[in-house]
Amino acid sequence: MKGSSGEAVPCASLRSLSSKVGNILCCCGSNTNSPHKKKYKRLDSKLETKMAELKRRNTVRNFTSINSIILRFPQFREALKTIGTVFEQFDEDSNGTIDRQELRKCLEKLQLQMTDKDVDDLFHSCDMDGTEGIQFKEYIVLLCLIHLLKDPSPSASQGPRMGSLQLEATFDAIIEAFLFLDKNGDGKLNKKDLIKSLDDPSPWEKSPAYVAMSRFKEMDWDRNGNVSFREFLFALVDWVGLDIEDDIPIAET
Repeated sequence: MKGSSGEAVPCASLRSLSSKVGNILCCCGSNTNSPHKKKYKRLDSKLETKMAELKRRNTVRNFTSINSIILRFPQFREALKTIGTVFEQFDEDSNGTIDRQELRKCLEKLQLQMTDKDVDDLFHSCDMDGTEGIQFKEYIVLLCLIHLLKDPSPSASQGPRMGSLQLEATFDAIIEAFLFLDKNGDGKLNKKDLIKSLDDPSPWEKSPAYVAMSRFKEMDWDRNGNVSFREFLFALVDWVGLDIEDDIPIAET
């Protein structure tokens, strides 16, 4: 989004969401013994290890610049919208959130075998507002994290794990976008990574440093100087412009 001067500025809804979630994470971060903080750290550590491993093995280069990622936003949006049908199906009480019991039924339906501990970690790490329920955008992040962390299916005949080849291809593309931004391959993003990515396309079209810093702050919700894949996902879901009121079917009562 651009302001009157033509400079890129974050949209109001993104600023509001970032501030809201940032405050939640900062409150958790103020107490290193917080159960939620430990679960964030445990999951993000797994994500860093997985991303670093993928970075070492990754030979595909579908993204060459920030702009090449942005150009895929409309495709991301259309694919992620399809999750709405699944979300509505498992939101049995139609209250706009999926609780733990509904989530377990969802994972069973998708034939995703996970331990109770892993499910609990994912639930708390994606329930960013602490309502004890997974909302639609949180559900998108949760499914993408499962797609990343789960081992490949032992039999190709079982079909796509998420029930949609298009959705899995979208999750793979989002993962590749993160890998492109992760310049040093440590499984997380820092300010230098983002600045380098913004400057990559052409030296004569460098973005102002404050633009890079603004985007980084939108992602770095716990203000620790690094961006995990989980934080990146929450920011991306908003950047592509998903709107729950427009995109989720409303169950008739």
